[in-house]
Formats: sequence, C-alpha cells, structure tokens
Amino acid sequence: MKKTLLVIVALLAFATAGYGAENILVSHLKGLWYPSTEKALNKAVSEYLNKVKEKKMDNTIALILPHAGYKYSGQTAAYGIKEIVGKKYSRVIILGPSHSHRLGNKLSMPSYKSYRTPLGDIELDRKFIDKLNRKMPYATMRDVIHMKEHSIQIQLPLLQKALGEFRLVPIVVGQLNSSTVKNIAEVLKNCIDDKTLVIASSDFTHYGRRFGYLPFTNDFQTEDKLKKLDMGAVQCIENKNPEAFRNYIRKTGATICGENPISILLYMLPNDSSVTLLHYETSGEQSGDFSNSVSYAAIAAGGSWDTGSKVQVKKEVLTQKDKEKLLKLAEKSIEYYLKNKSIPDSSDLDIRISENMKKVMGCFVSLYENGKLRGCIGEIMPKRPLYKAVISQAVNAAVRDYRFPPVKASEINNLKIEISALTPPEKVHSYKDIVIGRDGMTLNKNGHFAVFLPQVAPDQGWNLEQTLSYLSMKAGLSRNAWKNGAEFSVFQAIVFNNK
Repeated sequence: MKKTLLVIVALLAFATAGYGAENILVSHLKGLWYPSTEKALNKAVSEYLNKVKEKKMDNTIALILPHAGYKYSGQTAAYGIKEIVGKKYSRVIILGPSHSHRLGNKLSMPSYKSYRTPLGDIELDRKFIDKLNRKMPYATMRDVIHMKEHSIQIQLPLLQKALGEFRLVPIVVGQLNSSTVKNIAEVLKNCIDDKTLVIASSDFTHYGRRFGYLPFTNDFQTEDKLKKLDMGAVQCIENKNPEAFRNYIRKTGATICGENPISILLYMLPNDSSVTLLHYETSGEQSGDFSNSVSYAAIAAGGSWDTGSKVQVKKEVLTQKDKEKLLKLAEKSIEYYLKNKSIPDSSDLDIRISENMKKVMGCFVSLYENGKLRGCIGEIMPKRPLYKAVISQAVNAAVRDYRFPPVKASEINNLKIEISALTPPEKVHSYKDIVIGRDGMTLNKNGHFAVFLPQVAPDQGWNLEQTLSYLSMKAGLSRNAWKNGAEFSVFQAIVFNNK
C-alpha cells in the first residue's frame, strides 16, 4: 500500500512539474540562471541597469537580447532593457529558439495562464495566442516545450523590472525554412499594434570544441576573429536584410542559436525603422579563456510598427452612429425580403438616412454564422448611395450567394453582419505596390476577374504571394497566373460589424 502511494505521489509530482496553481508555469531558472529570491534578483537587475548610463534610441519597438545566465549575459542584456525602462507596452512577444525539443518547421505557444518568476506573475495574452494558433498552420501547443526553455524565461525578470505590468506572448521557434519564417513574420506583422514590443532571444557565435565549431586554423587573435565574425552578422541585422543574414550563417557556419527568431523579426521591421548595436561582449573576454567562448549582443530597433490603416480608409467618413444604422439597415432588409420576397426601399425600414450614408461608395456585405462564412456579395465600383448598396447587397448575401443555401428567418438573430464600405479602386503599376492588411485588391487577366477585401489576407495569415495565388485560383486561373500579364487595382475599406 505504501509503495502504491509513493508511486502515485511521484507521478503527481512529475505531472505537475513546472506548474503552479491555476495552470501557471513556474520558472525553473531561479537559483541557477539568476538569483533565487525576489530581493536578490531585484538587486542584481538594478545593478546591471545602473551601469548603463544612457539610452541610444527613441521609440523602441524591438530588441535582440542574449539568453545566457545573468552572470554571463545579464549586463549585455541590460543595455537593451535600459532602452525600454518606464515605457508602456501592452504586449511583449518573445521569439526564442528551442534548445531541448526538435520542432521541425514549426513553432509552439503554451496553454498556460501565466508565467511566474521571483518577481511575480506575468499574465499571458491568451486571446492573442489563440488568434495566432488559428492563423498559423505550423503552430503547435505543447507545454512540455516551454517548461524548461531558458531562451524565453531568462528575459522575464528583466522585463518585469523595466516595464511592470504587461501581457506576454512566448513563442518557441523551431527549425524553420525561409518560407515559414516569412509567413510567421507576415502573420505577426498584421496582428500587432503600436503598443507591442517584440524580442528575438539569441546568443551569437558559440566557439570552441565544446560547441563543435572551430572555424579558425589557429588560436592567434581568436578574440579579434570572433568579433569580426559576429560583426558580419550584426551588419546584416543593422541593414535589416534577413536574406543576407541567413546566407551569412550558411556561408560562415556561425553558430547563432537564434537565427530564426532574428530572421522573423527582420522580416517584420518597417522600412523606415532603424537598427542599432547597443553592446557586444564574449564569455571569453570575461574569463580570459577563448578556447570556448559564447558571444552576446544587445540590439535595438526604433520606429513604429506598420499598423496604421490595416482595414480602414485614409479618412473616416462614417460616424459610429452611421455604422450602427447601416448594420440595422442590413438586418432589416434581410428580414423584409424573407417576408415579402422583394427588396425594400429605405422608407419601408423606418431608419433615418444620414448625409454620410448617402455618399456614393462601393460596399460588400458579409454574413457569418457560428464563426463561419454564410454569404458575401458586394459591388466594388461606387455607383449609388452607400445605404442603397447596403440594402441590396445584404439581401444578395443572404439569398443569392450560390455557395450557400438561402438564409432562413430563424437564422437572422444568430447572424454576424459585417459591412465593408469601399474607396474607389485605383490601378497599380505592379502587384508589388499592394500592401497586405491595408489594401483590398482585384486581379484581371484574359477576361478572368477576382477580388479580395482588405481583411481577407490578415484573417487567413497569408503573405502577398499566397494571397495572389489564392486570388488567381478564385478567378479560375492557375495559382501562378498573377506573376505575368495580370492587371491589379487596390482599394481600402471601413469595416464594421454588429457582434
């Protein structure tokens, strides 16, 4: 009996290792990678930060930070953390490489509610994580991958000290090909806002027999050669050139463990952002022994994320009251049609039409039931007042979308109605002028035509090439037909819904 109880206790201990109450990941790093008590940890981080005398960058949106134990890389990391002290970010995304688990062309996000360090608990942004999981087919949710992944956990006390409260999105990145790196970057870029900080967790070159990397034929000037090797990678990063960075690693064999997190970040950075090396150091420099050495760098990116007008026109032309009236107009139009089998006039619906609702605009009306599309029809070219277009296209979406059976009266109360009020389409010189997340688009080739609303690509997590491939197939063409001979136009939309 005692033996059975001992086995049960042991199994329970194993099953809950790394967890606190209410599904909390308790960091295993305390006492090993950094001090174990709140007081000692606070003191250590404060001392690191106090040694950094000045900030070098305004409007920091991203950092590249090392992830060794604090006695090795804590001071270097402090140069990056100093840039964000006292700033307000609602969300921090940490991209860290997987050290203990193989993740072939995948990434993992956890199911935890929060992470715990000696400085307290950090709430995870569950809504954002769940959204990413839906949008990324290469995303997994395996908590075991996160339980002892130091590349994520080592950053947390530093961030707690600098920022206070924030929501965390921990992403462990596997061994990715270039296409997946680009896709992840595109999805993240279209989901973040201007209160998001992105951190790529990475050490730089791991040199010596211990790491199986000895690129130099002798030990003469190893320190200088290591720095030159690392600075080649840093230069690619400062130039915001992910292809050059990845090619440099292929060419030199540089053992930079966060290659994929850094690559994702570089693909995310806006064109007008600036990237600066803040500090560089090696463990060989600290110990005086370069037979085995790990390099550490703190790098910051400043600017602002390209979040602006993801699904909005440049100038808002509808008030909140206008939007509410248009949504009610769409709902009542569907009800009227199902009862009378005719499209109503606005006078039949007892809704006062504002001047803004009379503006000539194109529009699409989309219907959703239980999260799934139930109908979507519209008109791109502005040819009649917006309110008239909404009345007509609401009915069409309900009963004339050939992909779905007609909506029944019993379904109306469960429908989510979404209206996209459109700006006039404008031809662009090349598909390269299309901005995913901001632009809706049309493709026209050899009499074949198709359209996507601005929100389609971000909702599906597609990059530009994927979007154009699906647009080509929607037009009845081959998936690569967009590459030659196709004409494109773009438009923007004011998108709003009733749920």
